[in-house]
Amino acid sequence: MIDRTAADDLLSHAWAELVCDLAPTTAPTQPAVSVTGSSGTLRSKFRVEDTAVACVGVAVAAASMLHWQPDAPASLGTVRPRETTAAVGVDREHVAAAVLSERHFQVNGQAAGAGFAPLSRFWQTADGWVRTHANYPWHRAALIAALGTSDDPDAISGALRHFPSAAVEDRVVEEGGVAGAVRSATDWQTHPQGVALAAEPLIGHESLGDAPARRRSRGELPARGIRVLDLTRVIAGPVCTRYLGALGADVLRVDPPAYPDVAPGALADTLLAIRSSLLDLDDAAASAQLHDLADRADVVVCGYRPGSLDRFGLGALHLAERHPGLVVVYLAAWGHTGPWADRRGFDSVVQAPTGIALGESADGTTPGVLPCQLLDHGTGYLAAAAALDGLRRQAIQGGTHIRRLSLARTAQWITASSRSEIPGPDQESVDHARWLVELEGPDGSVSTITPPGSLDHQPLRWPGPPSTYGTDPPRWQPPGP
Repeated sequence: MIDRTAADDLLSHAWAELVCDLAPTTAPTQPAVSVTGSSGTLRSKFRVEDTAVACVGVAVAAASMLHWQPDAPASLGTVRPRETTAAVGVDREHVAAAVLSERHFQVNGQAAGAGFAPLSRFWQTADGWVRTHANYPWHRAALIAALGTSDDPDAISGALRHFPSAAVEDRVVEEGGVAGAVRSATDWQTHPQGVALAAEPLIGHESLGDAPARRRSRGELPARGIRVLDLTRVIAGPVCTRYLGALGADVLRVDPPAYPDVAPGALADTLLAIRSSLLDLDDAAASAQLHDLADRADVVVCGYRPGSLDRFGLGALHLAERHPGLVVVYLAAWGHTGPWADRRGFDSVVQAPTGIALGESADGTTPGVLPCQLLDHGTGYLAAAAALDGLRRQAIQGGTHIRRLSLARTAQWITASSRSEIPGPDQESVDHARWLVELEGPDGSVSTITPPGSLDHQPLRWPGPPSTYGTDPPRWQPPGP
C-alpha cells in the first residue's frame, strides 16, 4: 500500500522550506506532484523512501516552476495559468533506484560504483562506537596518525578500544581526518552542533546586491541555456549538478589535480550529464580562468567545507561583488554555523552522531545504516531545487541568490519525522532493471539509472555519453540553437 500522506506531508514541508523566507502573499504555491509506484523498496526504521520521494518531488516541482515562469512577472508568486503548467510526476520505485545509483553503475558489464575502503567503517571504542572514513589516501593517513598505529585493521581496532568515542572523534579531526562518534538523536539535540543546526533552515536563502535580473530564452527543458559551475565532490554535490544537467543545463565540474575524487580518466556515476576538468587554483592563471568561467556562469555549486574556498575568492560576498547575479549553492557536511561547521564529513559519518546509526540498530546497541546514502542523495536533490528556485527568483527580482544546505541538517529532518515500522524487502530481491539505461561511453557501454521524475509526462534522460574524469577542457560549450 502506498502511504501517500507521509510522502505528501514531507514534500509539502520541503517546499515550505524552499520558500520559507518569502511572505505568504508572494510565496509560490507548490505545483501538484503525482506520486506513483509501489512502496516498501527501501528497508529502514526511518521514512527513508518517503523522504527520498519528497526530495526528488520538490526538485521536479521547482523545475516546473522555472519552466513555466511568465516572461514579465509581477511578483515571486506569479505563475502562468494552471492549465499551461507542466504535469509533474515521481515514481517511488524509480526514486528508490536513483538513490542507490552508485550501486547500479556499470562499465562494460562490470560494477564501477565507488564503495567503502577497508578502514571506512564502524569501530568499537572504550565506551561505544565510532565511524571513520578513509576512502581518500590523505584521510586514511590522518586516521593512522591520530591513533599512532599501523594500517592493519586489527591494530587499529585494538588501539580504538583504549579511547572513548568522543576522544577518537576529536583526535582524528585534529589530524585532518574524518570520524564521528555514534550518539542517540536525543544526545545530538543537546550537542552544541545539534543546537546550532536546529536554528538553521533545511534550505537557507540569502539575497545579496542589486544585480539586474537575467533574461534567457526558453528551451524544451527547464534549465536549457543555464551554465552551472560545479565545485563539488563525492555524492551530494554531483547529484545536484547532474540533475541540473538532466534538466538541460551545461554543467562544468572543476577539481584540483592534486586531490582527485576518482581515478583520472575514469567513468563515474557522479559524472553523468557533467563535463569534468582540472584546475589548480593555487596557480594564478588557473584561478583567473576559474573566475572567467564564473563570470559567464548562472549557477555555482560549492561542495567543500564552509570557508575553505574563500581564499580563492569564492565566498558569498566575494562572488556577489565580483560576479553579481549568480545563484550560489553551498553544501556542507555539518551545517553552516556552530563549532563543527568547518569539519570534513561524509554521509556515512554524519549518520553516526546525528542519531541515525543508533536509530537503525537491530539490537539497540550495534550501529546500523540507512539502506541508501540518503543524506547525500536527498540533500543533492534539495540543492537542485534550491538552484532552480534561485534562478526563478533571480529572473524576477535580480540580485545574487545564496542557498545553503547540509547533510547534518537533512539528517535532523529525517530523525524528526515519524518513524516507519514497516520493513521493505531485502535490497537483493528488488528489481530495478526497468530504470536502467545503456549509454555509449568512450571505452564501451555504461549502464546506469535514469534520472527520476517527469515533466509533461515525459521522463527525464541523461544527455549524451558521459565524460571521463578530468579530461574536458575548462570552458563553456557554445550556445545551442
